[in-house]
Amino acid sequence: MKRTSTSIAFALVISALVTLDLRAQSTPLPEDNRIHEIVSSVSAERIEEDIRALVGFGTRNTLSDTLSTTRGIGAARRWIKAQFDSISAACGNCLDVQYVSEVFPAGGRLPDPTHIVNVVATQRGSAPDMRVVLMSGDIDSRISLGSNALDSAPGANDNASGMAGVLEAARVLSQYEFSGTIIYAGLSGEEQGLFGGGTVARHLTADSTIEFDGVLNNDMIGNIEGVNGVVENGTARVFSDGTPPTETDVERRIRRRTGGEVDGVSRQLARYVDRIADQYITNLDIMLIYRLDRFGRGGHHTPFANLGLPAVRIMETNENYTRQHQDIRTENGVAYGDVIEGVDFDYAAKLTALNAATMASLAWSPGSPRDAIICGAVRPNASMAWEHPADSANVAGYRVYWRRTDSPTWDNSRWIGANTRHDFTGLIIDNYFFGVAAVSATGNESVIVFPRRASRGQNCR
Repeated sequence: MKRTSTSIAFALVISALVTLDLRAQSTPLPEDNRIHEIVSSVSAERIEEDIRALVGFGTRNTLSDTLSTTRGIGAARRWIKAQFDSISAACGNCLDVQYVSEVFPAGGRLPDPTHIVNVVATQRGSAPDMRVVLMSGDIDSRISLGSNALDSAPGANDNASGMAGVLEAARVLSQYEFSGTIIYAGLSGEEQGLFGGGTVARHLTADSTIEFDGVLNNDMIGNIEGVNGVVENGTARVFSDGTPPTETDVERRIRRRTGGEVDGVSRQLARYVDRIADQYITNLDIMLIYRLDRFGRGGHHTPFANLGLPAVRIMETNENYTRQHQDIRTENGVAYGDVIEGVDFDYAAKLTALNAATMASLAWSPGSPRDAIICGAVRPNASMAWEHPADSANVAGYRVYWRRTDSPTWDNSRWIGANTRHDFTGLIIDNYFFGVAAVSATGNESVIVFPRRASRGQNCR
């Protein structure tokens, strides 16, 4: 639905609860045509304009000039805020745009105390509960020496491409109204130690009313020519953590005995992104990378994942290291440097559309089922039970999932209507993993919930 004014009355809430069973009599739509519309609205031309504008600031090094109006990270972040302000004005001030900042002491990659400033724009959903999906890109750039704040560091792909994708997603999605809340973030200090992401993660989680559906970090989404010689635009990588580091020792011991080492909240979000690509994005195959990030490297989703939040990194498949963290030069016939010529704008638009489709689906979906439990030890079949999400008025029913334990994706599913319990007849719990998602009438699903083992005295039937 395009943006309209709404009102919520008690009678509508009661009506929605009454119609939950009626909605569940038929299977939800297989796809939401509004998401196809969103995907087709993403513009490679606008993304190119934004990347060129960001490159035009000369350098966006975290330690660069903050006072100039034309060069340095200060000018770049003010330009980004102005873009968000303009987008907000076009949608009737639907975005709350603000700086979120923190001063970090000298140490590590910061030679002096440094004010790290992020730009955050919030599109508040209509639902009374605060379910959030966040898309981020990085403002800052660097060349060979990370502390070189004077020489040109255009950062066209790393990471003007991701930042431009965030701006374009905001332009497109701000034309719609959602029940969930969407946050668009430009993060700083990534190259010096993921400082900006840490600040924003702490800032948001300080609000106990916020529940995260997902964090989509976009870091390098515009390169299709790999250093390995491969040139292709039909794949993308999604990195995710297996299980949250915030698990307790008791939870880890239970997981070791019952399984689920690759079924943490970030891994479920990665699978969700994969499913959205299959549904809505033409010629895009997702490589699910079962690592927090690239081998020995980091990205701005990490501070969110470190707090136990569902967070993934979305990026190109074939990196080109001659175009990353390099002084601009030609050496032995090889051109080095992260310049505009290394960006494929159509590919950046494709990955931006993937983000926009994922966020729209999550923001139009119900919340995930709560308190999901599973039973089935020494029984002929597994059984599950769960509670309705807080926004049950948006639930048409539930879809249960199962897969073999050696499969990386949810391969089998069944629509079961409004039931909050299900017996997996003929499926022995030892041989499969199981999950459940809440579904809206328009077919948008929550992230799949991996159930915990039922406690003593709990019954799944």
